[in-house]
Amino acid sequence: MKHLIDPTDLTPEETADIVALAEDIIAHRDRYAERCKGRKLATLFYEPSTRTRLSFTAAMMELGGNVLGFSDARNSSVSKGETVEDTVRVVGCFADIIAMRHHIEGAPLVASGVSRVPIINAGDGSHSHPTQTLTDLLTIKRELGHLDRLTVGFCGDLLYGRTVHSLIKALSRYEGTKIVLIAPDELRLPDYIKHEVCDRCGIEYRECRTMEEVMGELDVLYMTRVQKERFTDEAEYERVKDSFVLDCAKLRAAKREMAILHPLPRVNEIEKEVDADPRAAYFRQVENGKFVRMALICRLLDWQNDPAHPMPKHCEPVDNASLHCTNPKCICNNENVEPKFRAADGGVFRCIYCDATAQK
Repeated sequence: MKHLIDPTDLTPEETADIVALAEDIIAHRDRYAERCKGRKLATLFYEPSTRTRLSFTAAMMELGGNVLGFSDARNSSVSKGETVEDTVRVVGCFADIIAMRHHIEGAPLVASGVSRVPIINAGDGSHSHPTQTLTDLLTIKRELGHLDRLTVGFCGDLLYGRTVHSLIKALSRYEGTKIVLIAPDELRLPDYIKHEVCDRCGIEYRECRTMEEVMGELDVLYMTRVQKERFTDEAEYERVKDSFVLDCAKLRAAKREMAILHPLPRVNEIEKEVDADPRAAYFRQVENGKFVRMALICRLLDWQNDPAHPMPKHCEPVDNASLHCTNPKCICNNENVEPKFRAADGGVFRCIYCDATAQK
């Protein structure tokens, strides 16, 4: 069965197919008005969301389907101690497809292991957000006309930014991609993304401290907020929260055709004056999310029992009972889930659920 837990669960051809289908939905919305008639989407949101939850709801409704689920896990049996696995087994009795957002990293992967219906990862902690990645790819394609040979600058919280991690993975598959990482030292991109994605795929990347020094080179500027909810130390958050703010003065050096993206919500990292700039694509990006999720729902239901679209086998777990995951927000440290690890570059082992480094 096909699930979407990580952007690399889709082949490049499947990704291109979903983006193309989203473009066709935009051009011919009436043709898809009953595409999912009689089908049900369950939205299981253990973490607050506006854009992702509502866009999934709107997507299924515009396809003629129905939506059930919860937007607050405290109003479900989760508050009584029900596990992710049991919740998914139950909800799978009522729904044809499930979208799950969870504050615990690896929860959607665990869900996919027991589900009788396709699972869509709608964001798991600071780990991954593959449907935002599809949204970003569609937006870049619509704004610039292509996805290859682009210089993309990621600015802000690159350490905890799951949208950044996922988009870099997706962009690594396109020829000529260059990545610029703009972040304070405390929020730099995790090493495993640099080494296991950029280096392994031959993606050129560099790190810098200011937007100004690279603004003129960028085809895409991907802004992110500093996420207070990911910090355990409030003093550290206060120290870095205002690290980068985009305003019209900084944009004077930018290309006329550059696209400014942001997964939203924003706090203060983009001044309101930028909203009027034609390069500001972040609200168009929001609407694109609905269309690409419509396409994704259609395709996962189409591919559900199609052997031509299997789940990829990314790695074989290593057999080492002495290892443990160092991430306190990983599913294997929060529920009764068997820890699993993979061999990574440099002789280290990483958790299969959250990619954290394992220790003995």
